[in-house]
Amino acid sequence: MSVVSLRGVTKRYGDTRAVDDVSFDLHENRIHGLLGRNGAGKSTAMRMLTGQEVPTSGQVRVFGENPYENADVLSRVCFIKESQRYPDIFVARHALEAAAMVFPNWDQDFADRLVEEFRLPLKSRVRKLSRGQLSSVGVIIGLAARAPVTLFDEPYLGLDAVARQAFYDHLIADYAEHPRTIVLSTHLIDEVADIIEHVTVIDRGRIVMDDSSENLRSQAVTVSGPTKAVEQFSDGHEVLHREDLGGFTRVLVSGVPTGRDTASLQVEPVSLQQLVVRTTQFHDAALAGSGNGNGKGNGKGAWS
Repeated sequence: MSVVSLRGVTKRYGDTRAVDDVSFDLHENRIHGLLGRNGAGKSTAMRMLTGQEVPTSGQVRVFGENPYENADVLSRVCFIKESQRYPDIFVARHALEAAAMVFPNWDQDFADRLVEEFRLPLKSRVRKLSRGQLSSVGVIIGLAARAPVTLFDEPYLGLDAVARQAFYDHLIADYAEHPRTIVLSTHLIDEVADIIEHVTVIDRGRIVMDDSSENLRSQAVTVSGPTKAVEQFSDGHEVLHREDLGGFTRVLVSGVPTGRDTASLQVEPVSLQQLVVRTTQFHDAALAGSGNGNGKGNGKGAWS
């Protein structure tokens, strides 16, 4: 069942379309990946579905209702972002106490355990916390709130690799015991590839991929070998990326050709990271060739 839906949603800032005729669903009790490079439109989409911005056109529904200025809906949605702001007078403990008052499903024992594991100094003023400590505040709130819809807009980027892995481990374990709809918006695809169940990729404000992780992985392969054999194998299929070295070629093919000779070829599965990045680049090239860009830049946004 869909708990969040966007239908034909566009968001303009002046002449720029940050989100361009976007439609997708977030399903109940599933971990979604909202993926794309910096500036792709991910954060804009999340701000609209959490009622922080109003679309220029189109329809946003959360639990079947418009989230904008809707207290009942927003009490069931937890949105954690990297640039989260708190009052200057707050110490870290105040941020957690405020969250406990807002979210009905708040688990204080769980929050206390997370505070200890992430070594969060509860008596330190929020404005004096390091970036990593600020990230800890966000992920603790996002996990302990247990909101029916929980969105993480890259708040964990300030955590080091060990702390990020601890966050992922807690997320998976708590999701197993308390299923809910979770969205991880990130460009660190390799880190979340084994966590997310459904993938939505936004690029230049448009949806370029929207399917289950399992389906996406099964729809592409990497093929390498003698150039002629590779070209024969991939003939009639969409080649998302190609590399040539001497008489050898390596391609990423969308669709899995069947009944073809692979004796001289190496056929390998594609990582989610590779598939998303190469599909996005392919999409960029298609837009550049057609001249149908939407004013969001030259397609060279960073993935890291």
